[in-house]
Amino acid sequence: MTKVLMKGNEAIGAAAIEAGCKYFFGYPITPQSELPEYMSKEMPKVGGVFLQAESEIAAINMVYGASGSGARVMTSSSSPGISLKQEGISYIAGAELPCVIVNIMRGGPGLGSIQPSQTDYFQATRGGGNGDYRLVVLAPANVQELVDLIIEGFDIADQYRNPVMILGDGMIGQMMEPVEFKQPKKRDLPEKDWATTGTKGKRKPNIINSLYLAAEELEEHNKKLQEKYKTIKENEVKVESYNIEDADIVIAAYGTTSRIAKTAITQLENEGYKVGLIRPITLWPFPYNEFNKIGDNCKGILTIEMNTGQMVDDVKIATKGRFPVEFYGRTGGMVPTPNEIVKKVKEIYGGEK
Repeated sequence: MTKVLMKGNEAIGAAAIEAGCKYFFGYPITPQSELPEYMSKEMPKVGGVFLQAESEIAAINMVYGASGSGARVMTSSSSPGISLKQEGISYIAGAELPCVIVNIMRGGPGLGSIQPSQTDYFQATRGGGNGDYRLVVLAPANVQELVDLIIEGFDIADQYRNPVMILGDGMIGQMMEPVEFKQPKKRDLPEKDWATTGTKGKRKPNIINSLYLAAEELEEHNKKLQEKYKTIKENEVKVESYNIEDADIVIAAYGTTSRIAKTAITQLENEGYKVGLIRPITLWPFPYNEFNKIGDNCKGILTIEMNTGQMVDDVKIATKGRFPVEFYGRTGGMVPTPNEIVKKVKEIYGGEK
């Protein structure tokens, strides 16, 4: 299979088209603007529709409508734009509609900067809108994995009738790497018999809605959603781990930060340190059980993020008090370096060997 050199943002668009996406609604914002630009050129070539909405709020509500018709649909933005989409995302989750939402994160809070960041972890994994809902949140670490997770993300969304978010930082959107387009493992996807495709006089109209005025009805709907989320947690956890059974220190990192951590781990191993890695690929559902595999000789967990410490809360939940949890982060668009990580690991060790 031939590999093609592609920028991350453009690879997202190519992967979505490969997955059968027929509608894209978006709005330009750095550092993801190349994606809607790419879709504006490529979607008409496959009989699809690209539409630059008048705002992020309009874009996410267009996603609601297109998904309600049973089509595969995607939107994308960067951090402040995703904030504007939160009401619509809650509606989509409440109405149980499948779609893929891409967030190429930038520094915050507020308008922040256009530099890479991981400051939207809470927003993505806790639900930035109202209500008891969940997104499946996938965090790729390279452009090939970005492509793979986009393609699989559409299948996950259809399987569970749930929005899927791809959470990357500005680096993964802007970097160029070779990619190939592989078919994901085949899933037994359900028919979209809920879609509003017209009755043709053969059935009652389908109604797509997230409004339940009777308290009893809304509670039953919430119970149904929670059962679905339980099934997702049982079946969709993705994680990469390295040398965690024998490590003295285990680093927890995701996305492109995990690649920097791997470079630091190689340097530390060359100096005689035993350091492992847990890289969550699904940020929700979070791979809590993977932390149970850490050996008892571990001195502590070091969580590394491009924020002030957000995934660190999930790491603390996962470790259940077995190990101390340390944190190292850079913010504002600053990127941690391997040498900074090496220095922090040595501090936890208690100094140089």
